[in-house]
Amino acid sequence: MVKIKTFVFSPLQVNTYLVFDESGKCVIIDPACYDDKEKFILVDFIKKENLEPVLLLSTHGHIDHILGNNFVIKEYNIPFKTHKDSVFFIENAREHAQAFGFEVQDQVKPDGFIDNGDIVSFGDQQFEVIHLPGHADGSLCFYHIEQKLLFCGDVLFKGGIGRADLPTGDYNKLISNINEKLMVLPEDVRVFPGHGPETTIGYEKSNNPVIS
Repeated sequence: MVKIKTFVFSPLQVNTYLVFDESGKCVIIDPACYDDKEKFILVDFIKKENLEPVLLLSTHGHIDHILGNNFVIKEYNIPFKTHKDSVFFIENAREHAQAFGFEVQDQVKPDGFIDNGDIVSFGDQQFEVIHLPGHADGSLCFYHIEQKLLFCGDVLFKGGIGRADLPTGDYNKLISNINEKLMVLPEDVRVFPGHGPETTIGYEKSNNPVIS
Protein backbone atom coordinates (compact mmCIF):
# COMPACT_ATOMS: atom_id res chain seq x y z
CA MET A 1 0.00 0.00 0.00
CA VAL A 2 1.21 3.48 -0.89
CA LYS A 3 1.94 5.95 1.88
CA ILE A 4 2.27 9.68 1.35
CA LYS A 5 4.26 12.27 3.26
CA THR A 6 3.60 15.90 2.38
CA PHE A 7 6.08 18.70 2.99
CA VAL A 8 5.30 22.38 2.40
CA PHE A 9 8.46 24.12 1.27
CA SER A 10 9.73 27.57 0.25
CA PRO A 11 8.03 30.96 0.67
CA LEU A 12 5.74 29.96 -2.21
CA GLN A 13 4.31 27.09 -0.12
CA VAL A 14 4.85 24.26 -2.57
CA ASN A 15 3.66 20.76 -1.71
CA THR A 16 6.50 18.29 -2.02
CA TYR A 17 5.34 14.68 -1.94
CA LEU A 18 7.25 11.63 -0.79
CA VAL A 19 5.45 8.50 -1.98
CA PHE A 20 6.57 5.09 -0.67
CA ASP A 21 5.42 1.56 0.12
CA GLU A 22 6.40 -1.45 2.22
CA SER A 23 9.43 -2.09 0.01
CA GLY A 24 11.00 1.09 1.38
CA LYS A 25 11.44 2.49 -2.14
CA CYS A 26 10.21 6.04 -2.54
CA VAL A 27 9.58 8.64 -5.22
CA ILE A 28 10.06 12.36 -4.61
CA ILE A 29 7.59 14.57 -6.49
CA ASP A 30 8.37 18.28 -6.93
CA PRO A 31 11.12 18.79 -4.35
CA ALA A 32 10.79 22.47 -3.46
CA CYS A 33 13.19 22.47 -0.51
CA TYR A 34 15.12 25.72 -0.85
CA ASP A 35 17.10 26.45 2.29
CA ASP A 36 19.25 24.20 4.47
CA LYS A 37 16.51 23.75 7.08
CA GLU A 38 14.05 22.45 4.49
CA LYS A 39 16.65 20.15 2.98
CA PHE A 40 17.40 18.73 6.43
CA ILE A 41 13.68 18.11 7.08
CA LEU A 42 13.41 16.07 3.89
CA VAL A 43 16.59 14.08 4.43
CA ASP A 44 15.83 13.48 8.11
CA PHE A 45 12.42 11.99 7.36
CA ILE A 46 13.85 9.71 4.69
CA LYS A 47 16.56 8.55 7.07
CA LYS A 48 14.25 7.99 10.04
CA GLU A 49 11.79 5.99 7.92
CA ASN A 50 14.67 3.99 6.40
CA LEU A 51 13.53 4.85 2.87
CA GLU A 52 15.44 4.54 -0.36
CA PRO A 53 14.71 7.28 -2.92
CA VAL A 54 14.73 5.78 -6.41
CA LEU A 55 13.22 8.47 -8.64
CA LEU A 56 12.59 12.21 -8.88
CA LEU A 57 9.47 13.32 -10.76
CA SER A 58 8.48 16.85 -11.74
CA THR A 59 4.88 17.72 -12.50
CA HIS A 60 6.12 20.76 -14.43
CA GLY A 61 9.11 23.01 -14.74
CA HIS A 62 8.05 26.18 -12.93
CA ILE A 63 10.87 27.32 -10.69
CA ASP A 64 9.00 26.94 -7.40
CA HIS A 65 8.54 23.23 -8.08
CA ILE A 66 12.17 22.48 -8.98
CA LEU A 67 14.03 24.47 -6.34
CA GLY A 68 15.32 21.30 -4.68
CA ASN A 69 15.98 19.22 -7.78
CA ASN A 70 19.75 19.66 -7.82
CA PHE A 71 20.01 18.89 -4.12
CA VAL A 72 17.92 15.71 -4.34
CA ILE A 73 19.77 14.43 -7.41
CA LYS A 74 23.15 15.02 -5.78
CA GLU A 75 22.10 13.65 -2.38
CA TYR A 76 20.59 10.41 -3.66
CA ASN A 77 22.05 9.97 -7.15
CA ILE A 78 18.65 9.14 -8.59
CA PRO A 79 17.19 9.61 -12.08
CA PHE A 80 15.04 12.63 -12.85
CA LYS A 81 12.09 12.35 -15.22
CA THR A 82 9.56 14.82 -16.56
CA HIS A 83 7.97 15.85 -19.87
CA LYS A 84 10.23 17.06 -22.66
CA ASP A 85 8.36 20.38 -22.85
CA SER A 86 9.52 21.23 -19.32
CA VAL A 87 13.11 21.53 -20.53
CA PHE A 88 12.43 25.15 -21.55
CA PHE A 89 11.78 26.07 -17.92
CA ILE A 90 14.68 24.01 -16.59
CA GLU A 91 17.13 25.65 -18.99
CA ASN A 92 15.93 29.12 -17.95
CA ALA A 93 15.66 28.38 -14.23
CA ARG A 94 18.18 31.01 -13.10
CA GLU A 95 16.34 33.82 -14.85
CA HIS A 96 12.94 32.65 -13.63
CA ALA A 97 14.26 32.23 -10.08
CA GLN A 98 15.54 35.79 -9.93
CA ALA A 99 12.10 37.08 -10.88
CA PHE A 100 10.76 35.46 -7.68
CA GLY A 101 13.69 36.44 -5.48
CA PHE A 102 15.41 33.04 -5.48
CA GLU A 103 19.02 32.28 -6.28
CA VAL A 104 19.68 28.92 -7.94
CA GLN A 105 22.42 27.26 -9.94
CA ASP A 106 21.93 25.88 -13.41
CA GLN A 107 19.54 22.99 -13.11
CA VAL A 108 20.29 19.35 -13.83
CA LYS A 109 18.43 18.24 -16.94
CA PRO A 110 16.21 15.14 -16.96
CA ASP A 111 17.69 11.70 -17.51
CA GLY A 112 14.65 10.72 -19.51
CA PHE A 113 11.26 11.94 -20.62
CA ILE A 114 7.78 10.65 -19.90
CA ASP A 115 4.51 11.39 -21.68
CA ASN A 116 0.79 10.68 -21.64
CA GLY A 117 -0.02 7.01 -21.06
CA ASP A 118 3.45 6.04 -19.86
CA ILE A 119 3.79 3.92 -16.72
CA VAL A 120 6.26 4.91 -14.01
CA SER A 121 7.19 2.11 -11.58
CA PHE A 122 8.81 2.15 -8.14
CA GLY A 123 8.88 -0.54 -5.50
CA ASP A 124 5.71 -2.54 -6.06
CA GLN A 125 3.76 0.47 -7.32
CA GLN A 126 2.92 2.16 -10.60
CA PHE A 127 1.83 5.61 -11.73
CA GLU A 128 0.03 6.25 -14.99
CA VAL A 129 1.26 9.49 -16.55
CA ILE A 130 -1.34 12.03 -17.71
CA HIS A 131 -0.09 14.90 -19.88
CA LEU A 132 -2.16 17.98 -19.13
CA PRO A 133 -0.78 21.27 -20.50
CA GLY A 134 -2.58 24.57 -20.03
CA HIS A 135 -0.95 25.81 -16.85
CA ALA A 136 2.46 25.22 -18.40
CA ASP A 137 3.73 23.24 -21.35
CA GLY A 138 4.80 19.80 -20.19
CA SER A 139 2.51 19.64 -17.16
CA LEU A 140 2.03 16.08 -15.93
CA CYS A 141 -0.23 14.34 -13.46
CA PHE A 142 0.71 11.04 -11.82
CA TYR A 143 -2.20 8.68 -11.21
CA HIS A 144 -2.01 5.66 -8.91
CA ILE A 145 -4.94 3.69 -10.27
CA GLU A 146 -5.14 1.01 -7.58
CA GLN A 147 -5.44 3.42 -4.66
CA LYS A 148 -7.05 6.24 -6.66
CA LEU A 149 -4.41 8.87 -5.93
CA LEU A 150 -3.68 11.77 -8.28
CA PHE A 151 -0.67 14.07 -7.99
CA CYS A 152 -1.55 16.95 -10.27
CA GLY A 153 0.93 19.78 -9.74
CA ASP A 154 -0.63 23.16 -10.47
CA VAL A 155 -3.32 21.91 -12.84
CA LEU A 156 -6.15 21.59 -10.31
CA PHE A 157 -6.61 22.98 -6.80
CA LYS A 158 -9.34 22.67 -4.20
CA GLY A 159 -11.92 25.11 -5.53
CA GLY A 160 -9.76 26.40 -8.34
CA ILE A 161 -7.36 25.73 -11.19
CA GLY A 162 -3.81 26.69 -12.04
CA ARG A 163 -2.90 30.05 -13.51
CA ALA A 164 -2.92 30.28 -17.27
CA ASP A 165 -1.32 33.73 -17.61
CA LEU A 166 2.28 32.58 -17.23
CA PRO A 167 4.56 31.67 -20.16
CA THR A 168 3.08 28.80 -22.24
CA GLY A 169 -0.19 28.97 -20.28
CA ASP A 170 -3.47 28.57 -22.16
CA TYR A 171 -6.76 28.91 -20.26
CA ASN A 172 -8.97 27.19 -22.81
CA LYS A 173 -6.54 24.29 -23.14
CA LEU A 174 -6.33 23.94 -19.36
CA ILE A 175 -10.11 23.82 -18.89
CA SER A 176 -10.54 21.40 -21.78
CA ASN A 177 -7.83 19.07 -20.51
CA ILE A 178 -9.17 19.09 -16.95
CA ASN A 179 -12.65 18.18 -18.15
CA GLU A 180 -11.50 15.55 -20.64
CA LYS A 181 -8.73 13.90 -18.60
CA LEU A 182 -9.45 14.48 -14.90
CA MET A 183 -13.19 14.92 -14.48
CA VAL A 184 -13.69 11.49 -16.09
CA LEU A 185 -11.82 9.81 -13.24
CA PRO A 186 -13.77 8.18 -10.39
CA GLU A 187 -15.25 10.71 -7.98
CA ASP A 188 -13.43 9.21 -4.99
CA VAL A 189 -9.99 9.81 -6.47
CA ARG A 190 -7.93 11.78 -3.96
CA VAL A 191 -6.23 14.79 -5.53
CA PHE A 192 -2.89 16.07 -4.25
CA PRO A 193 -2.19 19.51 -5.77
CA GLY A 194 1.01 21.50 -5.99
CA HIS A 195 -0.26 24.04 -3.46
CA GLY A 196 -2.95 23.95 -0.82
CA PRO A 197 -5.09 21.16 0.65
CA GLU A 198 -6.01 17.77 -0.70
CA THR A 199 -9.32 17.40 -2.51
CA THR A 200 -11.24 14.81 -4.56
CA ILE A 201 -12.50 14.62 -8.11
CA GLY A 202 -16.08 14.41 -6.82
CA TYR A 203 -15.68 17.52 -4.68
CA GLU A 204 -14.31 19.50 -7.61
CA LYS A 205 -17.12 18.32 -9.90
CA SER A 206 -19.68 19.66 -7.45
CA ASN A 207 -17.94 22.68 -5.96
CA ASN A 208 -15.24 24.06 -8.24
CA PRO A 209 -16.69 27.30 -9.69
CA VAL A 210 -14.32 27.22 -12.63
CA ILE A 211 -15.14 23.77 -13.95
CA SER A 212 -18.43 22.70 -12.36
